[in-house]
Amino acid sequence: MKIKNFINKHCTFQIHFVTVISIIATLLIYPSLFLPEQLGYENSLFENIQLIVLLIGFIISIKAKNNKKFFNFVAMVLIILFLREINCGRTIFFPIPGEINSFYKWQDLKYGYLAHPIFGLYMIFTAFYFLKNKLYLRLRDFITKTRLPVCDIIMMLLGMSIGLAAEKHIGNVLLEETGELLFYTALVGIIYLYTNCPKHILITR
Repeated sequence: MKIKNFINKHCTFQIHFVTVISIIATLLIYPSLFLPEQLGYENSLFENIQLIVLLIGFIISIKAKNNKKFFNFVAMVLIILFLREINCGRTIFFPIPGEINSFYKWQDLKYGYLAHPIFGLYMIFTAFYFLKNKLYLRLRDFITKTRLPVCDIIMMLLGMSIGLAAEKHIGNVLLEETGELLFYTALVGIIYLYTNCPKHILITR
């Protein structure tokens, strides 16, 4: 009974329109595996959609009316994810001529050795912003004082798991990219819920 009461108090299984979008992204993973492999390459269809989703999440975050500092931090994290997808610009600006889905490495480029340190400094700054503003307290409040959108969280974790498994163990570029797309879609959906939904939907009474 205690477990049931906890779930009823801290979890919601409500299907929002952003949840529906994530469900569609989940259902499209399997048929997407039969598409041409080139659609999973760098700068191709699925990665470009991922970047659009992350950009939407960034805009939602910086326009949040409440918990501004926390959602500014979320926007900073989304920038990290965006830069990761484009390898800090390497896969956009430095393709190898005459080759498909191949790009120069940073060590092959003039001043390329600066890329990782600069990216690392930005990540350190993001972590510093999080700690300086004690945003871990706000994160704790989101976890303990709100009704967590369970369906969206499950799909976010599913997308992350599929993407990592495809990259590290399966070696299927389409599965990797569609899994990442699901992860980003569900993540942005959760951000939307916490920035825009009425309090009675997410906040524990």
